[in-house]
Amino acid sequence: MPERPFDLTITEAAAAIARGKLTSLQLTESCLERIDAVDGEIKAWVQLDREGALEQARRLDRELSDGKSRGPLHGIPVGIKDIFYVAGLRNEAGSKLWSGFVPAYDATVVARLKEAGAVILGKTHTTEFAFFDPAPTGNPWNTAHTPGGSSSGSGAAVAAGMCLAALGSQTMGSVLRPAAYNGVVGFKPQYGRFSTYGVVPLSWTLDHVGILARSVEDAALIFAAIAGHDPEDYRTLDRPVPVISASLADRKAPRLGLVREYFYENADEEMRRHTDEIVERLRRAGAEVVEIALPSGFAEIQPNGRIILSVEGYAYHQEMFDRHRDGYRPGIRALLDEGAAVSAVDYANALQKRLRHLADIRTLFDQVDALLTPGAPGAAPQGLSATGSPVMQAPWTIVEIPTISLPTGLNPDGLPLAIQLAGPAEAEADLLSITAWCERALEVRLRPPLD
Repeated sequence: MPERPFDLTITEAAAAIARGKLTSLQLTESCLERIDAVDGEIKAWVQLDREGALEQARRLDRELSDGKSRGPLHGIPVGIKDIFYVAGLRNEAGSKLWSGFVPAYDATVVARLKEAGAVILGKTHTTEFAFFDPAPTGNPWNTAHTPGGSSSGSGAAVAAGMCLAALGSQTMGSVLRPAAYNGVVGFKPQYGRFSTYGVVPLSWTLDHVGILARSVEDAALIFAAIAGHDPEDYRTLDRPVPVISASLADRKAPRLGLVREYFYENADEEMRRHTDEIVERLRRAGAEVVEIALPSGFAEIQPNGRIILSVEGYAYHQEMFDRHRDGYRPGIRALLDEGAAVSAVDYANALQKRLRHLADIRTLFDQVDALLTPGAPGAAPQGLSATGSPVMQAPWTIVEIPTISLPTGLNPDGLPLAIQLAGPAEAEADLLSITAWCERALEVRLRPPLD
């Protein structure tokens, strides 16, 4: 058995399980021991299903001994953000208003993970209703710093070795920002590629399910397991899921579009300098990098999306909010008040402007394979009273396109830094292969100094 099974990637663990060098039970026990050792300080988990996970692992080991393999996720322990329904486990969405709620069924993406052989360890902390009011989670690189949000626990748990991957959600920047702050890979596919059935909504128009993992290949494995049309979710794409190469190794050097406009203006000096350094390393490895100008009106995408978010958030919460307004924390309460005050005309105009932004952005990919930007304004900010700005992710989320965060190093204070890559609509396979090429060229693998 590997000395530290919890520290393996999914790809490494799957290979060890297939060779008989590791069992799912051993891997699950290793993750639970890691949680016991480090989560008292980090606070990534709101609920563990210790006995349920161990029983899942034993059952999966029996299946494997009988010659039945469910694929590369067979026996792999994962975490689930506490807005995804898992039958029999509490789903409280970071709010006291939902205290004790236990769903009777799995979210579709959770059901697909189980079918693929993943072991559900439990639920990870989220900001309240996946907005900005912070979870108690600290960043495993320095617990005095935020892990980002809203997928706070998912990002911290993967980075700290408590699970091999986790599900998160992104309505503005809630998967890729925690990925950047925690030094892991974060992947948000095309809108509608993953079902949101059984996921507590924030904005029906903007909500995306996403993945936090330790490598691009790991993210690709989970993508392949959970993507696809769901009859329970009319927003899911009823089109074939892109086929991901098993190794992601066939990609030639890409043509990347460096976007300085807007993104560098919203990044600190350290992040701008780091991004430039990474671009030079990618050029030396063979990538062609050209600078890309954004369409006029790009800066309007996020404030326009905020209108949509506030209205749809209020629409979902209206009945409970009108009765229990004081039970909501300040951030989400202000958002819902804001949404209640938006006129129907302003909401309709915001939806129409968004469609125009979608069309404008898609023309950028006539020139390049993917767009490259800083992964966040800087390293994870100090303090746990806020979760950082989604300014880097929000435009790509609002225009629906696949986006991925790749860890690229540490700053002098030992905190992770990252770049972000955005790809053409519905081209997740290409974006994953481009990012895997970058990952190989940079050879960065980060682990927080917790031992």
